[in-house]
Amino acid sequence: MLLQTQVWAFMLLQEAGAPGWDIGHLWTQMGTLAKAVVIVMFLMSAWSIGVMIDRLMAFSAARKQSRAFAPAVAGALRDGKLDEAIKIADRYKKSHLAKVVVAGLQEFSAHQASTEISGEEVEASKRALERAEAIVHAELKRGVSALATIGSSAPFVGLFGTVVGIINAFKTMAAEKSPGIGAIAGGISEALVTTAFGLLVAVPAVWMFNYFSGRLEAFDVEMGNSSSELVDYFLKRAQAIKARK
Repeated sequence: MLLQTQVWAFMLLQEAGAPGWDIGHLWTQMGTLAKAVVIVMFLMSAWSIGVMIDRLMAFSAARKQSRAFAPAVAGALRDGKLDEAIKIADRYKKSHLAKVVVAGLQEFSAHQASTEISGEEVEASKRALERAEAIVHAELKRGVSALATIGSSAPFVGLFGTVVGIINAFKTMAAEKSPGIGAIAGGISEALVTTAFGLLVAVPAVWMFNYFSGRLEAFDVEMGNSSSELVDYFLKRAQAIKARK
């Protein structure tokens, strides 16, 4: 969708009707530095689109698998089948909830053979959950910060190209000693293209960064709630084992 939007924007610029908006003509008239700026813009755009596609796929898979994982593992835990719950979690490799829950279950399960489960062992399971949350958060956030960098820097990169292009346009007017805005209008229009490219790259990157940040916050809340519920389950399980003695 974002790639199509950028392509349509380029087509609109080319079909605007005025000769100055012919992309091929503008490219041939640009200086070396302006061309370098445009190339950098395209590289930044390609990188941001790659991150967007990768994160959209990862977030979609995490959401889908977590919705299937939650009721399945809840049933196993209600029946007290920790080994079965761990096997269920292992089947959902892309679920953020499964990655966190399995860490706590494995830590708690290691103490199942002991005659008594102390508070320190439950605390160890809690720390395992916290470590898993931090790791999963970092995995989900991979590449998202690059969108913020591109969104904040792309307009300035484009503005740099514009400033240099305008300076060259005025230098050309001074060298040719041609008075009037008409002598530099073409050069200024070519220089402003780099700013347009910068905004075209930055706006989708900022939008998607904000969207991914919201999704990450939601994932963090879900992982935190699951960890809290699992710790409560461990405490109840430890109390039940203690009461049977």
